[in-house]
Amino acid sequence: MASYLAGKMGFNSLMRKQNRNFNVRICTMESDMEFSCEMKWKGKDLFELVCRTLGLRETWFFGLRYHVKDTVAWLKMDKKVLDQEVPKEEPITLHFLAKFYPENVEEELVQDITQHLFFLQVKKKILEEEIHCPPEASVLLASYAVHAKYGDYNPNVHKPGFLAQEELLPKRVINLYQMTAEMWEERIAVCYAEHRGRTREEAEMEYLKIAQDLDMYGVNYFLIRNKKGTDLLLGVDALGLHIYEPDNRLTPKCSFPWNEIRNISYSDKEFTIKPLDKKANVFKFNSSQLRVNKLILQLCIGSHDLFMRRRRVDSLEVQQMKAQAREERARKQVERQRLRQEKQRREEAERVRDELERRLIQLQDEAHMANEALLRSEQTADLLAEKAQLAEEEAKLLAQKAAEAETEMKRIKVTAMRGHEERRLMEHKMVEAERIALKMANESEHRAKEAEQLKQDLLEARQSEHRAKHKLLEITSRVYTCPALPVDCMPPDLSFSRENLSFDFKDTDMKRLSMEIEKEKVEYMEKSKHLQEQLNELKTEIESLKLKERQTPLDVIHDHNAEQGASKHSNFKKLSSKAGDMLNKSGSVVIHPMLLINAAHNDERIPLRRRT
Repeated sequence: MASYLAGKMGFNSLMRKQNRNFNVRICTMESDMEFSCEMKWKGKDLFELVCRTLGLRETWFFGLRYHVKDTVAWLKMDKKVLDQEVPKEEPITLHFLAKFYPENVEEELVQDITQHLFFLQVKKKILEEEIHCPPEASVLLASYAVHAKYGDYNPNVHKPGFLAQEELLPKRVINLYQMTAEMWEERIAVCYAEHRGRTREEAEMEYLKIAQDLDMYGVNYFLIRNKKGTDLLLGVDALGLHIYEPDNRLTPKCSFPWNEIRNISYSDKEFTIKPLDKKANVFKFNSSQLRVNKLILQLCIGSHDLFMRRRRVDSLEVQQMKAQAREERARKQVERQRLRQEKQRREEAERVRDELERRLIQLQDEAHMANEALLRSEQTADLLAEKAQLAEEEAKLLAQKAAEAETEMKRIKVTAMRGHEERRLMEHKMVEAERIALKMANESEHRAKEAEQLKQDLLEARQSEHRAKHKLLEITSRVYTCPALPVDCMPPDLSFSRENLSFDFKDTDMKRLSMEIEKEKVEYMEKSKHLQEQLNELKTEIESLKLKERQTPLDVIHDHNAEQGASKHSNFKKLSSKAGDMLNKSGSVVIHPMLLINAAHNDERIPLRRRT
């Protein structure tokens, strides 16, 4: 009985322990993770666990988002997870996303993991057309995305068609031009080939530097109505609040920079923005739900805090992170330089080896040719010797015929004496015989000279044969006495020594690299100018293929802004001074204290108020 009671108590204790936990699935831009959380955990506990798992220290940019009915909400850090309006079915699904955006990605994003998460989120928003991107910028951004995934361009590996399965351009851009997928891939590959030598982190940073200048980058839009009942859009970003027409999310009608806002508050569905200038009118608007007002206020507070934080001295934690990031970049740069030098040495060794192999083949060819020449010389000498022998035999035969002719002439002379007629005839025959004898003598002399010439040719052929043999001996000695390949140029398979590849990483190297980093910042404007020229060149190339009837209203607005020379930052500066034009002239409202926002100019704490 006692054992039964003990077992039952242990089972109940186990059940109570299991009931204290709940499961959460965290969806990041790269993967999903599941955690077992305690019932008492607050949002901060879960958020810190996710950040530790990812190795993320720049936590102020991110949050955990979930869906509530027809809108979204962010997990509050100071409340229990289960006390909030999160989904009740397990595992509870939350999305780990960037909640706030930096003003300058190159200066503010320190960690590589932070930069990578921003890159994935911004790329997804551009492809899903949540951020409007012009065609020429889309091609350039696609080339950096390809470089971040595949590394340096290699024509032997990255052959036509290797991007066929990749989603790189918004569908709006593809439908806007009469261009095939192969034509788009060709233009992306041309830009991709120009990025050779960059690392994945550098390619992602270049992507974000281009994307941050897009008009809709980092803006959260909310549908609102002013006091007159006119539908408007409220945009919240890192620079301030902006008011848009519902059909134009690119160009704001007016803007309120964070340093010109004194107080933000809401009462039920009414939202109030009080400018820093007390003489200016208060801007009020209504939202569709109270939950939306809470979300707007939450984004305003966080964006304003980051706005003020950027304009103060970095905290010790941020300074430490930046120092570690600089050291890591310097170390990676030294490592890349070492690898680059090693690669160059290996390529040089391979080049020398190829050159020696080429020389060896050349010498072998020369030796083969010399052997063939020697063989031909021997054959020529044998032929000339045979001809000389034939000439000698012909000369002997001609001499014999000449002797026979002379004997016949003597016999004719003796016979000619028998009679006058016979003498005359014999004289005639004698003359004829003399002519024939003379001819035979001349030909005999000619054959003798020819035999002498053949003997001379035979002598020269033998001398040529001797020279060919001497040249073959020289070539053979050159092959066997070829100098050895230097040790520092030998590849690894030819006893290549790596002992001379050690490097000393000293403080002077760090100072030099730091100076180079500062120099790169100075050259940023020149690179931006080159980037703009590259964008204009891409736009000019594909403009002739553009289908204007497929343009969306945002495309038309973007083209108009480009013709007027307007940009995201110029519009912001231009419209900041016109905030009063859209202020409606309603009366003041009684408001209770709620929170404080630091003003930018006088650094005083201004209460944010809410009507109870």
